[in-house]
Order: sequence, then structure tokens, then C-alpha cells
Amino acid sequence: MSIAICLLGAESTGKTTLAEQMVGALRERGLRAVMVAEYLREFCDQVRRTPTLEEQSGIASEQQRRVDHARQTHDVVVADTSGLMVSVYSDLIFADRSLYPQTLVWQRTYNLTLLTAIDIPWVDDGLCRDGPHVREPVDDLIRHALHEGQLPYSVVSGQGAARLHHALSAFDRLQAFHGGSASEAGAGRWRWVCPDCDDGDCERHWLPGQASSRGG
Repeated sequence: MSIAICLLGAESTGKTTLAEQMVGALRERGLRAVMVAEYLREFCDQVRRTPTLEEQSGIASEQQRRVDHARQTHDVVVADTSGLMVSVYSDLIFADRSLYPQTLVWQRTYNLTLLTAIDIPWVDDGLCRDGPHVREPVDDLIRHALHEGQLPYSVVSGQGAARLHHALSAFDRLQAFHGGSASEAGAGRWRWVCPDCDDGDCERHWLPGQASSRGG
């Protein structure tokens, strides 16, 4: 059974770059790894606009369909976001929370969820991105959704190689939890526990010397 890794995070937090780097590193380990790109971005590039409320559900469904398809032929699938991000933007932009129930069901199919921290500079893409002012609200909505869905996640922070190291460390712990086998790791989710407190939102473990205001 394949391992599915999902990268969630506000805009311009390095999800695509990190996904590409993770796939490269995992392939070097001999794993059949593949990245599933963000369909929302593909949609925006094709139609040269952001989606309407009525288009949100279809975009979320297509993202999940592509991930499910990739899992049939690969050891590890790294998803550059999931349908849950579509729910978050639908909530933020349209005050529509109707997509959460289904996208949270889909989110449970991932073995590992990584949340990219908002600790790198915002970069304008000229099309889809709203601005640095939306990163904290989006980050809050993601955390709230994961908390409400009782879904474990790990925060990935740092610059350059440090960010990749944190992500790969989370993957390694997932495999260690399941005895080092990719097939066994694909059978369940790993629950990360902060070594300094019991608050899963606390980022002290990932941000040395910094106690997060979110938790312990």
C-alpha cells in the first residue's frame, strides 16, 4: 500500500518547492515517489482567474481523484495540497463551510500531513495569490479544520535545506513507527507528539528557542 503525504499551508509558504524536493530525496532512496501538483493552480492558469463558489467542489474532487490515481502505481505520493485547502479558501473568500465534511474525510486517507510554516517571505505570482495579509488567517483556518477533524499534523519550518530536513524527518518517523516498511507505513497514520508539551499546535520542537503563542 502506498504512502500519501499531504502538504498544507498558506500561499507562498514553499509547498510546491518542498514537494519537489521531497520527491527527489525519496527517489534517491529507491522509492517510486511522485508529486501530485495543485489542481487549483492549474485551473487558475488555464482560465486566467480564480474560481467561483460553484467551481470549488469540482476542484477539490479533482485534486483527490489525482492523488488516488497516483497511489495505484507509486510507493509514495506527495500531494502539493489537498481538497482541504479548497475548503479553507471557500471558507475565507465565500464564507462557505459546506466543503469541510467531505474534504476532511479525504484528508484522513493521508498517512502524513505536513503544515508549512509562514516563516518565509511572501512572493507575488501575479495571478492567484491574495497577499501576505491572508497568510495568518489561512494558517488559522487550516489548523482549526485539522483540530476539528482530530487529524494529526506536523509543522515544517526553516529556510532551505532545514525545511526539507524537517519534512524528511517526519517521513522517517512515520516509517519507524510502522517498522521501517513503506508498505506498512501506508496502512496507517503516524501521530506526532511534541517532546516538550502535549499541545499538538506547539511549534517549539520545530522552532528552536522560540515558544509558539499557539501552545505549550
